[in-house]
Amino acid sequence: MNAGLLEHIRTFARAVETGSFTAVAVEQQQSQPTVSRQISALEGHLGVRLLQRTTRALTLTDEGRTFYDHALALLEAVEAATLAVRPGDAAVTGQLRIAAPLAFARLHLMPRMQRFLDAHPALTTDWVLGDRPVDLVEEGVDLAIRIGRITDQSLIARRIGEMRRITVATPGYWLRSGRPMHPQDLKGHDCIVYTGLATIDEWHFKAPDGTPQAVKVKGRVRVSASEGMRSAVLEGLGVAVVPTWLFTDEVERGLLQRVLTDYEPAPLPIQAVTPSRRMVPPRVRAFSDYLAAEFRADPRLSPVTPH
Repeated sequence: MNAGLLEHIRTFARAVETGSFTAVAVEQQQSQPTVSRQISALEGHLGVRLLQRTTRALTLTDEGRTFYDHALALLEAVEAATLAVRPGDAAVTGQLRIAAPLAFARLHLMPRMQRFLDAHPALTTDWVLGDRPVDLVEEGVDLAIRIGRITDQSLIARRIGEMRRITVATPGYWLRSGRPMHPQDLKGHDCIVYTGLATIDEWHFKAPDGTPQAVKVKGRVRVSASEGMRSAVLEGLGVAVVPTWLFTDEVERGLLQRVLTDYEPAPLPIQAVTPSRRMVPPRVRAFSDYLAAEFRADPRLSPVTPH
């Protein structure tokens, strides 16, 4: 197999994954007609049509779907063979594209980046920040930080930390509204509702004996991003169930006060997520290892007791 054909196969695989010749062209820093010609050349070499092209989408033919499965295995084998005989290729280089929640990146990723970048001077990073999960394949993301359980079985998730959640409000709010003694008492409170949760208006707790407790809540402030929830809580607009990582020392300084400490919700995993069916580049593995080590040393991001 010549190098040109291998590059055409790589281009085809990325076209399938992104669903767009234009996206591949931007990613590879070449023109869209060049990408189209590479796919056409590959189809000519194979003697079959791999993709049906319309103005709106790319669709795999039956032959294309079969070839795509084999192409992925081939590309992974080539990368594995290269790393086996050229260990220097395992250096942490190139561009690392990272997706993460905005507030989590601001509070816990960016402050840790300088040391990682200093250790790998040939590495650059490209960040996709927001509370809504992105399509890793379509967006060309190498690694995403996600909190909670991963339901997409096509992704590979590595647990690198743990998120605990606490119930808090400002002292002024508790003075005005009183302190709840049981999760059901929250029905009479102004609750700051985070719409990024799957349950939204239903908050889940765990009783001291381990039994689950669910309560329907309501409030005059609903937010779609963690940054908004952080601001709303600090402004005294209500009570919220928040991850411990969302605040630095506000609880210790008394700016926020905890309640329902015996009813903390079950913790959720913090995970480094990568697309499946592809070799994990050294830069991705290095960053995942680095974060796992960093989070183990941070009580806000690590389990209270070892698993």
